[in-house]
Amino acid sequence: MKFRNICTIAHVDHGKTTLVDGLLSQAGMFAAHKETVERIMDSGDLEKERGITINAKCASLQYQGTKVNIVDTPGHADFGGEVERIMSMVDGAILLVDAAEGPLPQTRFVLQKAIEKDLRFIVCINKVDRGEVRNSSLIADTENKLFDLFIELGASDEQCDFPVIYACARDGWCCRKVDDVEKLIRGEISGSLEPLFELMMSLPAPQSVEASEPKMMVSHVTYSDFLGALALGRLWSGELRKGKELYCHGEKGVEKFSITSLLTYKGTEEETTDCLEAGDIGLVAGCGGVAIGDTIGEKEETPFPRIEVEEPTMRMIFSINTSPFSGQEGKPLQSRELRQRLVKETFFNPALRLEDTEIPDQFYLYGRGELQFGVFIETLRREGLEFMVGKPGVLTEEDPIAGKTEPFEKMMVDIPEVYTGDVTQLFQQRKGILSHYEVTGESSGDQRVRLTFEIPTRGILGTKSRFLTITRGHGLINSEYIGHRPYAGWIPHRQNGSIIADRAGETTAYALESIQQRGQLFVGESTKVYEGMIIGECNKDTDLNVNGVKQKKLTNVRTTSSDGLTILQGIRQMSLENCMEWIEDNEWIEVTPKNIRLRKKVLPANQRSVRRQE
Repeated sequence: MKFRNICTIAHVDHGKTTLVDGLLSQAGMFAAHKETVERIMDSGDLEKERGITINAKCASLQYQGTKVNIVDTPGHADFGGEVERIMSMVDGAILLVDAAEGPLPQTRFVLQKAIEKDLRFIVCINKVDRGEVRNSSLIADTENKLFDLFIELGASDEQCDFPVIYACARDGWCCRKVDDVEKLIRGEISGSLEPLFELMMSLPAPQSVEASEPKMMVSHVTYSDFLGALALGRLWSGELRKGKELYCHGEKGVEKFSITSLLTYKGTEEETTDCLEAGDIGLVAGCGGVAIGDTIGEKEETPFPRIEVEEPTMRMIFSINTSPFSGQEGKPLQSRELRQRLVKETFFNPALRLEDTEIPDQFYLYGRGELQFGVFIETLRREGLEFMVGKPGVLTEEDPIAGKTEPFEKMMVDIPEVYTGDVTQLFQQRKGILSHYEVTGESSGDQRVRLTFEIPTRGILGTKSRFLTITRGHGLINSEYIGHRPYAGWIPHRQNGSIIADRAGETTAYALESIQQRGQLFVGESTKVYEGMIIGECNKDTDLNVNGVKQKKLTNVRTTSSDGLTILQGIRQMSLENCMEWIEDNEWIEVTPKNIRLRKKVLPANQRSVRRQE
């Protein structure tokens, strides 16, 4: 059987998962009686809730006697490690771009990796049915920007000679000519994804290496309760059969094993097979110690070079839960259990790295960004675990010439023009340099601008909420890592102090009514608190210890004053992402299955100062 191995490349929310759904459906991979849902490739609960792809996933379809393996990749830069490791499995890519937004930072990041791997491309300009795209020059502008991007990233002549199709993945149609778009939208002609299927057949077929023995690069590792560890990868040469004895070349040595089961993809499902042919993507069971980047082969020597991913740029500290409420809402982790869980995550995700600290029950986890950390923390929380995390921090390096350096990012914001001044001021205060200004809206009533800043990663941390407030929720922000540069100096983080409970108990409306005049509350009445727990943000730049559980004293004297309902002003609901933006170095986020709390690292009020040291 012939094979084609293809991945999808796109910025987040440009429609690649919807496009894969359409390809699988029109290829007849779903039985008539089978119920299908939107974004079937986003199988995890967090992926469905957030509407983003977090983990790269494989699927396959049949077209004219050819098996096409499609890998749906994440669209956010924080999950770039998922993209980098599957590039070794594919020979071609579908580059999906929103017709109105054009190529954005993640498009550039993944495209650069694909060009380095010498992949061939099909460019799909999606969402051509959008109102602002029709009867405008946006499609032509997007094509020109894409060609310029290919040239800028050093693509070869063959890679720059890419075919272009115009699609509406949501409605399941595409065309090769831009003049047919309006006819398809009006229904004058019927449409399907057939032009894309034909172009997929024009991409290179897998080329086997010059060897008769089987050889596979492990690009991902999953786990089955029945089969154990499953090594996912592309078979470069030979063939694999059940019971065959092979060698697994890992970082710690060579392990001999026998194949207990072989699986391949049919649609979105995994099915057992007797033989895995060269060029196909499949799963191999039987080797318990397999890891991402290992080589599975018939001989004890000549493994493939290991998969390399970009180095982390941020880190967070994870700790066991030491609060007075530990063990009341979930399973409290011992330091050994917490370390084992973190090691397990780094095993399945090579973009993460673990490091011990001087304190036995605290560990540093290194990664790409706040979203990656937030998704992992939420995953642990849903597993019923209790733990604490500290403030995210960036990784600095020492350069013999430039001295101390830190990671910088190219940040692109898309905002209504009226907010340009406030947004520019926000990021310039955080050491951002405006490098590009582009007007994207055509009419004066819907004028939008796209600003590009070069800014330290530290300057982006903690700005999301403020950015959305300034732009009234109409702003979009994206960024990509561009390397280390000289340290930019001190950057202000949070100007206000914390309001901290000075004793344990349940909050009362009577106590909170007077406290809310001193700042913004994070908790309402009848909330259990403990000494050192943060219950709000102070109006001043110092911390404030308060009694939030004070009861109103009752007397037998009748008064004419109102003893009616106490009305609390707005309570700020602090999500996990809000907490990660807000906290300082001397504070913890306490994470349990039921609650997310903020607290000081030192709980007793008489052992810490209320003056914040910058």
